Amino acid sequence: MVTITRVLGHTPAQLRDALREDDSPQIRYRRAQVATNLVGIAMMALTTLLQTGLVRNLPEPRSGRIHWKTRKVNTSDEAFSYGGPDSPINLVAHSVNIVLASTGPAHRARRHPWLPLLATVTAGAQAAVAAKYLFHQMPYVDRAWCPY
Repeated sequence: MVTITRVLGHTPAQLRDALREDDSPQIRYRRAQVATNLVGIAMMALTTLLQTGLVRNLPEPRSGRIHWKTRKVNTSDEAFSYGGPDSPINLVAHSVNIVLASTGPAHRARRHPWLPLLATVTAGAQAAVAAKYLFHQMPYVDRAWCPY
């Protein structure tokens, strides 16, 4: 039987051992990517509740310097300008990043350089959108900040 793991040049057992037991810098970096994206998924899950009307407000941290306006940011025209709310779209994007980070053994770039390249392009596009929100949309357009 031909499986995707065999096409990529390793068995399921080899992949399992690489992801779970390997302590190389490549695998540690990919674990960090998975963890970061899981945090992103948790935040986007909360804002999805707000954007879809399942909750009316989300709790905001108390801060003397920053005045959080989660509802304003997440119900803005920009947040709904993609044909639907942006949080569910970001849930999918974070999930794709997790799949790409966990595909292949530690030295996958030698045999399949397109895998880390695709992961970089995907994460890079997300980072660019996040930077737009953080450095332009929230301070200049919404004039409000969201901790999520």
